[in-house]
Amino acid sequence: MSNSEFDAATLVQSADFTAVLAALAAAKRVFFITGAGISAESGLPTYRGVTGLYNQEHTEDEVPIEAALSGDMLRQRPALTWKYLRQIESGCRRAGFNAAHAAIAELQKHRHVCVLTQNIDGFHNDAGSRNVIEIHGNARTVFCTACDWREDVSDYSRWDGNDDAPCCPGCGDLLRPTVVLFGEMLPSDALDKLYAELNKGFDLVFSVGTSSVFPYIVQPVLDAARQGIPTVEVNPSNTDISKLVDYKFAAPAGVVLPALVNHLASG
Repeated sequence: MSNSEFDAATLVQSADFTAVLAALAAAKRVFFITGAGISAESGLPTYRGVTGLYNQEHTEDEVPIEAALSGDMLRQRPALTWKYLRQIESGCRRAGFNAAHAAIAELQKHRHVCVLTQNIDGFHNDAGSRNVIEIHGNARTVFCTACDWREDVSDYSRWDGNDDAPCCPGCGDLLRPTVVLFGEMLPSDALDKLYAELNKGFDLVFSVGTSSVFPYIVQPVLDAARQGIPTVEVNPSNTDISKLVDYKFAAPAGVVLPALVNHLASG
């Protein structure tokens, strides 16, 4: 069902909506897992798939995007990695958080909410969410690979028009954003926070706009399902977990989540 065909009126009349709303009303702790799909509704392109930046097998530099955006490539050919980091960041400049991000932030006024996001755009924080685990880092923080220089930047415009990788203003060595490149380890502080939150338990788990291909993204949903905790997927596309969750909304997150939070508040 397309975005235009799926509206809030249709949604709130469904049995699944009623059931999820009841689960949300009963829940004290709610866990959200979000992926590229939630930010795609802001107009942000994904790497691959519908509106994907890199749907071809190789980039124009004749390497897969996963190789271009890898830790090995950053070390061997930093200018190439930064070329594609700039491309991805430039797509963020004209976008911002949307109704789905705002709904999750609004829910924290009523429930304990934790967000595990694969996204590096910072939109959850912009919307006001306070308890966000950015498991793949954040593109807005740039640091030196050799010294202690670090800075939060609004965008990469200072490095536009430069084909070289940017250098540290302090020591002249290579700069990079605090994002997890392909082949790199996940940040230990983010993992520690994730495990601490999961150990406390949740009453309701949402998977929103993620293709659910990474084990650490899928596992919280599987664990919740085994424990009898209600699980919800919000994704217009089917994924590997679509048949495993209790409730599936094949609809935009910007329709589903605001409707749930608004009905919860009004109820």
